[in-house]
Amino acid sequence: MDVDRLILEFERKLVLQRYSANSISNYKSSVRSFLNLAKEKFSHPSEIDELAIEKYVLWKIEKHKIGSSHQRMIVASIDKFYKSLYDQELKIKHLYPSRKAFSLPNCLNIDEVKRIIDGTENIKHRCIIKMLYGSGLRLSELINLKIADIDSARMLIHIIKSKGSKDRVVTLPESILSDLRTYYILYKPDLYLFEGQSGGSYSAKSVQMVVKNAASRAGIRKKVTPHTLRHSFATHLLENGTDIRYIQELLGHKSIKTTEIYTHITDISKSNIKRRY
Repeated sequence: MDVDRLILEFERKLVLQRYSANSISNYKSSVRSFLNLAKEKFSHPSEIDELAIEKYVLWKIEKHKIGSSHQRMIVASIDKFYKSLYDQELKIKHLYPSRKAFSLPNCLNIDEVKRIIDGTENIKHRCIIKMLYGSGLRLSELINLKIADIDSARMLIHIIKSKGSKDRVVTLPESILSDLRTYYILYKPDLYLFEGQSGGSYSAKSVQMVVKNAASRAGIRKKVTPHTLRHSFATHLLENGTDIRYIQELLGHKSIKTTEIYTHITDISKSNIKRRY
C-alpha cells in the first residue's frame, strides 16, 4: 500500500472540495496514521472492512486513551477518505462517540480582560489580544488575516474562507486602531497582519502562548486560551443587550443554537447578581 500516494490523492480531493488548510491537515494526519498501521495487514484500502476500522478505533481508545473529540476526528477522517476516493459509504456511524455532555464555555469578566490587555506591554501581543477579544476572531482566522483584509476607513475586517469556507465581515473596534497603526509602523509586516520572525503567518502555538502568558501576568488562574477571548466577546455583547442574531453573524455560526449557549452564561450571571443582592 502506497500511503504517500493515497494521502496525496486524498489531499487533492479535499482541496477541490474547498476545505480549509487546517481541516485538510487534520484529515490527512488521521488517515495517514490509520493507513500506516493498516498496510501491515492489507495491500489496498478496499480490503479494509468496517470491522477492521472498528478494531482500530477501539485500539486508539484503549492504547492511546484518546478523547471523544479525537475519536470523532478519526472516524470522520476515515469516512471522508473512503467517500472522496472511492465514493464508498461506510457503515461506521456507530463509531462516532455520543455527543459530549453540555458544558458552558469558559469566559472572562470585563475586569479580567482589561487586566490582560493593560498588562501586555509588547505592542504586537497587545494587538493580538485586542483583535481576538474586540472582534471575536477564531485563532485560525487571526493567524490567516492579511493586511489587505483590514479596512480601517470603514472600520471592518474581512474574514476570508473561514470555518465552513465562508467569508464574513466583522467590526474593527476603534480602541484597536491606534495600537494597530503603531504595530504596523514598528514591525512592518509584509503579507500577513501578524507574521513570524522568518515571515509567513504567525503560528497558532505562538498566539496561544501570548494569551496564556498575558493571563498569567494578570493574575488569572483559570485556563485562558484564544477561544476564551472569543467566548468573552460574545458573552459581553449579549450582556449589553446586543441582538443574538447579530452576534451569530459576527461569530460566523451556521446555527443559532451554537450562539444560544451564551444565553446560559448570561442567565447564570444574572442569577448570581440576584443572590448577591
